[in-house]
Amino acid sequence: MNLPLPISLVIVNHNAGLLLTDCIRSVQSQVQQIIVIDNASTDTSLAEIERKLTNNEKQRLTIKRLNRNIGFAAACNIGIQETQAPFILFLNPDCTLPLNAIEQLLQVLQSDKQIGMVGGRLLNADGSEQGGSRRAIPTPWRALVRASGLYRLAKFWPSLFFDFHLHKQPLPFKPIEVEAISGALMLVRREAIDEVGIWDEGYFLHCEDLDWCMRFRQKGWRIVFVPDVEVLHYKGACSQARPLFVAWHKHKGMLRFYQKFLRDQYPSVLMWFVAASIWFRLGVVVFFHYLSQLGRFWSRRRRG
Repeated sequence: MNLPLPISLVIVNHNAGLLLTDCIRSVQSQVQQIIVIDNASTDTSLAEIERKLTNNEKQRLTIKRLNRNIGFAAACNIGIQETQAPFILFLNPDCTLPLNAIEQLLQVLQSDKQIGMVGGRLLNADGSEQGGSRRAIPTPWRALVRASGLYRLAKFWPSLFFDFHLHKQPLPFKPIEVEAISGALMLVRREAIDEVGIWDEGYFLHCEDLDWCMRFRQKGWRIVFVPDVEVLHYKGACSQARPLFVAWHKHKGMLRFYQKFLRDQYPSVLMWFVAASIWFRLGVVVFFHYLSQLGRFWSRRRRG
């Protein structure tokens, strides 16, 4: 039997249900420590751990229950305080990893002392790759190119009309350096965290992973995407019950990211336009959400 890897696993849970137990079972033999930070869940996810995991399976498991939802970044930071290993894996509870996946990630991370974090290929249930696995920073120009549809011209002028959705590009044959990976799956070197600092708790949900990747690269740490590591990710499983809550924090996080890293690199008029576009986009999301709710309401009325 192989010994666990020198990795502490941090999982931030909020109403993940049965997925949390499945996640833990998929990785428990691969790491030396599992830490679950529970953001005031109201479902049975923690009870399912107690019911379904054996005493032997719980030996390396620590659960820290919080009395309120403090957000993803802040919960990750609490998890870091509990870790003991030289490498820390941040993993969403709605992910399941195949056998030896973490070992593959660790091998890549240890192949170069300048690699600060690595991530694998996140897959939807149908096997297609999700957008967050390998990413480019969505600068204002890149965001405009994407929103306007100009990314379709990338085949003629790839450097000008670059699409930051890298998952639409051909899959590389070997690990490659990227600008950012997803916070749903990050294997990170503790030494790098000590230099870069912990997660920015100014983000509640979304964009905190982009922030961390930016700060890693600013300190000279490389970020690597490992295409051979395939991870099933039930994206949004923990947040689908509160779509407007998630949308609010996603757009708020986008605005914080732009103001923090890009405000001094672009004209103030452009940054004002970016901010206005973010809030306009949120307004559109809210409008269509309530339009959909109204449609379902009248549909039930007609059937009744």
